[in-house]
Amino acid sequence: MATPTLEAPQTAPPASPPRRRRDSGAISRFIERNGAYLFLFPAIAYLAIFTVFPLIRGVLLSFTATKLVNPSGGRPVGLENYDYLLSSDKFWTSVATTLLYTLFTVVFSVAIGTAGALLLNTAFKGRGIIRAIATIPWAVPTVAAALIFVWIYNNEQGILNRTTSALGLGEHGWLVDPQYGLFAVTLATVWKLTPLVMLVMLSALQSVPHELREATWVDGATRFQSFRAVTLPHIMPTIRVITLLMTIWSIRRFEIIFLITGGGPLDVTNTLVVNVYRTAFQDQNLGRAAAIGALGLVLSLLVTVVYFIVEQIQERQESQR
Repeated sequence: MATPTLEAPQTAPPASPPRRRRDSGAISRFIERNGAYLFLFPAIAYLAIFTVFPLIRGVLLSFTATKLVNPSGGRPVGLENYDYLLSSDKFWTSVATTLLYTLFTVVFSVAIGTAGALLLNTAFKGRGIIRAIATIPWAVPTVAAALIFVWIYNNEQGILNRTTSALGLGEHGWLVDPQYGLFAVTLATVWKLTPLVMLVMLSALQSVPHELREATWVDGATRFQSFRAVTLPHIMPTIRVITLLMTIWSIRRFEIIFLITGGGPLDVTNTLVVNVYRTAFQDQNLGRAAAIGALGLVLSLLVTVVYFIVEQIQERQESQR
């Protein structure tokens, strides 16, 4: 009689993990490997859509003869717009006006803002209230600030003419006399930008170690010597950065100039940006206006390159000490 053989029990094959679980694991690994790029994508997309594409479109437009009344019917003209501008006295006058306006604005904004920050960094009663009041010009909308200064410069009812008349200095046509036009827009711009410089420099001053300043005072140094030896080296990088930002912002400043003087009187405040507006919307020449904008961009890039060269020189000098 044959003995029955015992067969090994058959085990079922291992169940495969659910498809959803595999998919979620692959997604998590993908996010882990490329998370930085995913977070950067919105910013890159924003810059590409609203900065890079308009910039490229503007540069391409500068090589055409495009009119405002027919923006899609421009014909290619090569370097004709640039040749016209580089041989135009009006263009070079606007460049000189832009450089003067930028120089005066940056120098006075940075100097007054730094001095104000030094004052507000000292302890005195009511310092918090003064700090809050000092930020008001920066918080005021540019249009409102321009209208305020238009009223200040008014020939008949303006407070500036009333003040100069009371001091025996006579009355002046601040907005109609060419010799005062650049002064008028520069003063308004300095009033608007100085609080920002003040806040940035105040933040830099509060990061200076107080122990180092006290050590110089113990050694017999005056406050000016302590500022030059300790405070100034610490805040100098901030001064360079804010100077660069103020320079670029002043080169591209439009609203406050256009609302106060409109580029006049006699084109003494016709900066590059105002010239772009006038060429595009008054002369209705979009191609030439785009060429002015491209040359203004080159000017801003040159300023940035000079800044980085100076920055590298300063870093080398500091590393050799």
